[in-house]
Amino acid sequence: MAHGAPKVLGWFGGYGLKSTVGYLSSIGLPVPIAYAVCFFEFFGGIGLTLGLLTRASALAVIIVMGGAIAKVHWPSGFFINWALTPGKGHGVEANLAYIAMAAACLLAGGGALALDPLLLR
Repeated sequence: MAHGAPKVLGWFGGYGLKSTVGYLSSIGLPVPIAYAVCFFEFFGGIGLTLGLLTRASALAVIIVMGGAIAKVHWPSGFFINWALTPGKGHGVEANLAYIAMAAACLLAGGGALALDPLLLR
């Protein structure tokens, strides 16, 4: 949610939906996919945090992180650029961790504190 809010709402110094979709389309994503990235990241994060539509939210996060690896992080190798070396991006390390966490939620569901059971009543 913290990375989706700047894309969708312009919070935390982000550029908002229109500018983010413009940027994502400028790097080769079709406009519908660019919108999906923004909303998947925002609502997927909220869903995982609250345990609401947990499996769908987890799948959304896995899709976005897979796309981030393919489009952005792969050329930078494995590790995060902890030193913030100019001109060197972050590697796939964090994305793989997010995928692993989301995969656990996809397989196991939201757990005891999830809001998912409220939907089934």
